[in-house]
Amino acid sequence: MTFSRRTTVISAAAGAAAFALVASGCSPTEAPADGDSVEITITTFGTFGYEDLYTEYESLNPGVKIVANNIDTGGNARTDTFTKLASGSGLSDIVALEEGWLGAIMEVSENFVDLRDYGIEDRAGDWVDWKYAQATDPNGRVIGYGTDIGPEGICFNGPLFEAAGLPSDREGVAELLDGGWDTYFAVGAEYVATTGKAWYDHSGFVWNAMVNQLDEGYYTADGELNVEGNAELKSRFDQLAAATLSGQSAAQGAWDWNGGQSFVDGTFATFVCPGWMLGVVQGNTEAGGGDASTGWDFADVFPGGAANWGGAFLAVSETSQVKEEAAKLASWLTEPEQQLKQFAAAGNFPSTIAAQQELAANPTPNAFFNDAPVGTILAGRAVNVVAQFKGPDDSLIQENVFGPPLQALDRGEMTADEAWAEALQLLKELVG
Repeated sequence: MTFSRRTTVISAAAGAAAFALVASGCSPTEAPADGDSVEITITTFGTFGYEDLYTEYESLNPGVKIVANNIDTGGNARTDTFTKLASGSGLSDIVALEEGWLGAIMEVSENFVDLRDYGIEDRAGDWVDWKYAQATDPNGRVIGYGTDIGPEGICFNGPLFEAAGLPSDREGVAELLDGGWDTYFAVGAEYVATTGKAWYDHSGFVWNAMVNQLDEGYYTADGELNVEGNAELKSRFDQLAAATLSGQSAAQGAWDWNGGQSFVDGTFATFVCPGWMLGVVQGNTEAGGGDASTGWDFADVFPGGAANWGGAFLAVSETSQVKEEAAKLASWLTEPEQQLKQFAAAGNFPSTIAAQQELAANPTPNAFFNDAPVGTILAGRAVNVVAQFKGPDDSLIQENVFGPPLQALDRGEMTADEAWAEALQLLKELVG
């Protein structure tokens, strides 16, 4: 099971064209002497929405050629990055790092350049403070330009809500689900009882959201494992298990919704949605033969309050032969104006303050999500978000320790206590 981004397509409107900023640190790369070109390689994952930005940067910087590689999921990108680190070769000049495995990267952060040598401190005020701090290693080296963050709302299918006798407008759904996870699961129980259909797609994504919402997740803030004996974590696990075993989960595979058909045929009615997941909903709905009329919408609410899922950074590898040019490109890609274009292309919510303020001030409707002002909603959802500390094996625990027991719960093959015991056993085997 993986909980990382999935490649998909979205064309969310964000009003980026109306955004005018004096770009910082974005002076064109000086054209190489004698007509030589500079080739910059970059590896991203999932949906970054950078394709048009690469073309724009090349047009602004004659002599620069960008060679881009995209890996389907963040989990596979983690494997790719650490395999290449172990071999000592093969890393791109610019490497996208996901928040979920940033803790592991920090243990080998010397493999990435200290971006303070390339002026990142002059831009420190661009980002929300915790985003900039996340990319700072224990020695004070800053190794990543922040891309997006993942404030969460709830995607819901309006026609399915209406058929179940529930409020189906955004404001009504936000009021209906305004509360903790107990409220979300109580409404889910009502929906299942009325329709005989599932409330959410599978337990894994819901669990990820529930864990990310805690002050401390699989690790304490000082880096200690925080699973066994964690009463708060166990309580949430039991809460989710009870809902799942009562029929609220559609038991879908992670990142596998029957080719998108499950988003179209009413298999489930709600979906946890950080900003970048909006692209997953749209892309899969369209892959399944649906469109805007399928009825997906986006509500300004999340069970239990503010939560963050995901976010990435652009790092420059120490093996790069074009470090200065790579740093210029990475900086440009993460400036507020470009982050707005990224949001318009892929739904990735900006980590820069100016871009967030622009989205908050200009509620551009998203046609696919029933004209929901998704940028403005996400800007509000981001207000109290602070990303949780992620330890070195955080993503491993999420995917390989809790993944199999949660899938077993979805299939009705284990009780809650059996699933928890299985997770603890896997923790001992895989993490220690």
